Amino acid sequence: MPHDIVVGIDGSTEGLAAAHWAAQEAQRRGIGLSVIHVWHRHPRRAPYVPMDSTERDWAEQLLHEAVRSVRAAHPGLRITDRLVCDATVAGLLKTAADADLLVLGSRGLGALGGFLTGSVSQRVVGRSTRPVVLVRAGRSAADEHLPATDGVAPEEIPETPYRQVVLGLQTDRPCDELIEFAFDAARRRGTSLSVVHAFRPAPVPSVPLVSAAPEGPAPAPRPQAQALADEERTVAAVLRLWREKYPTVPVTETVTEGRAAAVLVQAAQDAGLLVVGRRGIDHQVGVCTGPVTHAVLHHVGCPVAVVPHD
Repeated sequence: MPHDIVVGIDGSTEGLAAAHWAAQEAQRRGIGLSVIHVWHRHPRRAPYVPMDSTERDWAEQLLHEAVRSVRAAHPGLRITDRLVCDATVAGLLKTAADADLLVLGSRGLGALGGFLTGSVSQRVVGRSTRPVVLVRAGRSAADEHLPATDGVAPEEIPETPYRQVVLGLQTDRPCDELIEFAFDAARRRGTSLSVVHAFRPAPVPSVPLVSAAPEGPAPAPRPQAQALADEERTVAAVLRLWREKYPTVPVTETVTEGRAAAVLVQAAQDAGLLVVGRRGIDHQVGVCTGPVTHAVLHHVGCPVAVVPHD
């Protein structure tokens, strides 16, 4: 049974952008939207709270303003709101524990052209058991679509094609939840899916200067062309069943040698959504998003979906 999408707002422009993105996604999925604001009492009055208002009153006002904005733009959508008094990260995780999706805002584009993720979003992404989407400030409905031709009215923008969805794929331990999320996102948007896999060739074994009598010839490293062909066959095998399950989704496969983070950042430049994975929490080392996910969250401008998996 599908659950609502949950979006966390905090009175910022990026939070409002996330709320509108979440509303569009809820409409695509045919489910409702839950807008939440997590607040907590400070020992002293917070500097942003007016003198004639309490912290709770201020929190309610932020929530009501966000909901009013979303309802005005999406009049047919079922929207609920909830004010939560708790630590921010804990409150977001508890509220979204059964959600289809949790959506948060980023702090906008930085000097490197990507997310400036705050400690809250970083910790939520690292701990959430549900998929999390980060949306940067200034993101609008038009940004999900390809550029409109001259003469197209604003209300006609939804009729222009969606930008493609990009999936970062690992082949050593492919994850069904991650792949299905990307295929489903492309299907709902009526757009193509670009599957990107980057690999690093196995290192050439070093030859000692002085060695005992050889026991046999050392295995030769794969030639570059052979390594690429092997990786392409593996990607095709991983995606075969998913292509059959989603026959209407056009799929392109890009396999390239290089660092995964750099390859994904380049591939997502014109994307409408980037989908990456995050392995489960390692209680030995604590919360960790992984180097590739961490990099794309800081350097990609489009919304990024982080799907947790084992």
